[in-house]
Amino acid sequence: MIELYRNWFLASRPWSFTMTAISVAVGGSIAAADGPFYWGLFFLSISGAVLLHAATNLINDYYDVKSGVDTIAVSTAQYRPHPLVEGKIQPRSVLAAAYLLFAVATVIGLWLAAVRGWPLLAIGVVGILASIAYTAPPVSYKYVALGEVSVFLMWGPLMVEGAYFVQRQAFSVEALWISVPFGVIVALVLLANNLRDINHDKNRGIRTIAILLGAKKGFTLYAGLILLAYLSILVMVLLGTLSPWSLLVFFSLPIAVKLLKLMAQKIPDDADARTAQLDTAFGVLLVISLILEAVF
Repeated sequence: MIELYRNWFLASRPWSFTMTAISVAVGGSIAAADGPFYWGLFFLSISGAVLLHAATNLINDYYDVKSGVDTIAVSTAQYRPHPLVEGKIQPRSVLAAAYLLFAVATVIGLWLAAVRGWPLLAIGVVGILASIAYTAPPVSYKYVALGEVSVFLMWGPLMVEGAYFVQRQAFSVEALWISVPFGVIVALVLLANNLRDINHDKNRGIRTIAILLGAKKGFTLYAGLILLAYLSILVMVLLGTLSPWSLLVFFSLPIAVKLLKLMAQKIPDDADARTAQLDTAFGVLLVISLILEAVF
């Protein structure tokens, strides 16, 4: 029984939930500087977003395996557990669990929309449709080079603005701009994954940005977007959109430099996981800086 629970826990890819928690925390932290902060609503927002993320991971793995994209030979399955590929859980059960999590997340979203404002309903609908259509036919837009764009929009503007709206019952231009660098860094996790899997994905007839650009130009895009994320923080500090506290984000720069040096030599099997480490460091420091701004 313990092994069964462990397999389901690992299938949801819990290590990826930090990205979601940080996105919601960024939106909440910006809102905290603009008025009272409601902890109950904040934790409900994180809970709903994480459940939606878990459902997304499950349903995407289901269709990746069903379509033959993910196999035991894929690099991802070599460095992290992949219970569905390994046959430890059944595909139908994974699909059922995904829709159950979607349902629970929907209940939370509907309650938040009812008490804070119906624009949240539109955000929730877009999030769920984007999650399902990511790999599910007939859309499967991950396979036509739109994955990174979707990840940027979901974990950047959509989630940050949604978390802000829950607190303030309004949208924020400031929150929109601040969501950009973090959304970019999250999208780079997928780009790193796709750079590593260029040959594998080509053999399965998939198109990704990495395949369209090629390995060299794809890495140039990867490096350029990291530079863009840091420069955008600096520009927003200079323009007054962010306070000088946000320069704390640059303490994560050594991680970025080390990662770029490694990726320039050879894309490692755990390129996405290493990029996620940068994502976490960048995001946590951004949240800390926003909290310090709200407090002081």
